[in-house]
Amino acid sequence: MTEKEYRSSIEAILFSAGDPVDLKRLAESLELPEDSVKAQLDILMNEYAELDRGITIIRLNDTYQMVSVKKFAPQVRKAMDLRRNIPLSQAAMEVLAVVAYNQPVTKSFVEQVRGVDCSGVIGSLTTKGLIEEKGRLELPGRPLLYGTTDHFLRCFSISSLDELPPIPKSDDKGDRGQQLNLFDEEKKDAEADSDSDEVQGTVEEIIADAIEGN
Repeated sequence: MTEKEYRSSIEAILFSAGDPVDLKRLAESLELPEDSVKAQLDILMNEYAELDRGITIIRLNDTYQMVSVKKFAPQVRKAMDLRRNIPLSQAAMEVLAVVAYNQPVTKSFVEQVRGVDCSGVIGSLTTKGLIEEKGRLELPGRPLLYGTTDHFLRCFSISSLDELPPIPKSDDKGDRGQQLNLFDEEKKDAEADSDSDEVQGTVEEIIADAIEGN
C-alpha cells in the first residue's frame, strides 16, 4: 500500500472503532512499525487541522481516537438531542485535582489533603470514568490506588498528564492550596475565551460534555 492508503486505513479503523485504539494495535493491523504508524497519524492530524474539518484525531497517551471538533458541540448536541449532565461539584473538582497531580493515590491520601471523607466523591468520579483503580498499595490492608483515565485526558483536551499545568513552587501548605485551585484557574481561562452561552465555557462543562459522548 502507498502512504496515502495507509492513512486511509487508519481513518477507517479509528472511525469503525469509535473508542480509542492503541498504537500497537494499529501497527499490528497495518503490519508496520509503530514509529511509521505514528508518523502517518501525525500527518493525518495535521491535515485535519489545516482543513478545518468537523472531525479530528486526538492522542490519549498511546491511544488514538477520532472525535468531533469541540466548536461544533452545540450543533452536534442539537442534532442528537443531547442533554447536558449536571456539572461536577467543587468537591469533585478538588478530589480530581488531588488525584491528577499525585497519582497513584489512596483514598486516605485524598482525605488527608482535603480534610473530609471522600468515599462518595471518589465513587462518583469512578462511575463517570474520570478516575479508576490502579492496583493496591503494598501495606497492611492493601488499600486501593486511584489514578486518572484516558477519559480524563479527553475531557481536558490533553494528550498526556505531562501537559497538565505545573504547580507553582512554594511551601507545603501553599502547594496544596495551589494544587486545589489549578482547575479553577483553567475554568477562568476557559470562561475568558468563550461566550457565556457556549457549551464548553467552563472546566466543569468540558467534563460534562465529554461524559455525554463528544
